[in-house]
Amino acid sequence: MSFTLYNQETAPEAARAELESSVKSFGFIPNLHGVLSEAPTVLSAYKRLHEFFQQSSFNNEELTVVWQTINVENECHYCIPAHTGIAHMMKIDPAIINALNNNEALPSAKLQALKNTTLALLRKRGRLDISEVESFKAAGYGNQQLLEIILGIAQKTISNYANHLADTPVDEAFKQFA
Repeated sequence: MSFTLYNQETAPEAARAELESSVKSFGFIPNLHGVLSEAPTVLSAYKRLHEFFQQSSFNNEELTVVWQTINVENECHYCIPAHTGIAHMMKIDPAIINALNNNEALPSAKLQALKNTTLALLRKRGRLDISEVESFKAAGYGNQQLLEIILGIAQKTISNYANHLADTPVDEAFKQFA
């Protein structure tokens, strides 16, 4: 399929303020944002979901576990390297980053429970067994975090699916992680 990578000059008027804020945040327009500019409300929704997810109760390691678990499960050629780079910028332990990218066991039981639950929510479309919920809660999480994972899934569904459709090129800043 053919999608346009919009910039601040070529984007629909309704997307231009969002792209300007992307430049302020990243120093450039991520290609995903350029693609999503085709539908300005989708770009805005994606960026708000990202902000809301970052405001959740999860710390940076946990945010990374949820994001990258979803990216790897959905085989997103763009988001895996992008979130690998972001994880490095967030000073996430490389052992966690490598385990996520290689779909291996995580170095802590709590993070592994988060990964397992994220995968179960994705694969089972939110229909967790009682034992899965109990295991998640035994790891130190609760209902709030179950709902927050769903927020992360909503955000990543937009990006992963859009990147599949558009075959979004990986940004120069993240190519080393591709």
